[in-house]
Amino acid sequence: MRCAGKDSWPELVGAKGKAAEAKIESENEFVEAVIVKEGSFVTQDFRCDRVRVWVDKHGTVTRVPTIG
Repeated sequence: MRCAGKDSWPELVGAKGKAAEAKIESENEFVEAVIVKEGSFVTQDFRCDRVRVWVDKHGTVTRVPTIG
């Protein structure tokens, strides 16, 4: 499935979660970035309007944020 706009942000790994959330939403108006702590359970459904921003206990992005 192809979603509208930019679909991944590899440059944000290592950034602070809140800053990553703001950058993602400013670069793709069609998505909502959601901060998720590592180890959390999430649904496995794919959505073009969601980007999960995985962060560690320090609030640092640990995975490449992608649409899904």
